[in-house]
Amino acid sequence: MLAVNYSTIRGKLKDYCDRVSDDNETVIVTRKGEKNVVILSLDEYNEIMKASKNAAYLDKINRAIAQIENGDVVKKTMKELENMADE
Repeated sequence: MLAVNYSTIRGKLKDYCDRVSDDNETVIVTRKGEKNVVILSLDEYNEIMKASKNAAYLDKINRAIAQIENGDVVKKTMKELENMADE
């Protein structure tokens, strides 16, 4: 991971973009008096988004398991479900 100030990266943006995409480098762009930003490859970004979605999905599964373990469920027979579908 590299930290580079805004003025430096502005003059060498192509070089830093190449490092990000070719070498899987992550670049933190520091900005005086402003919030910093991060440059990372599209592949890395997609992996982060995928992991985030998977984490949210796994959290839903874990909450459902906890509900089952706590008895917070509604039990229906197959006949009851069929009747509900007919309504």
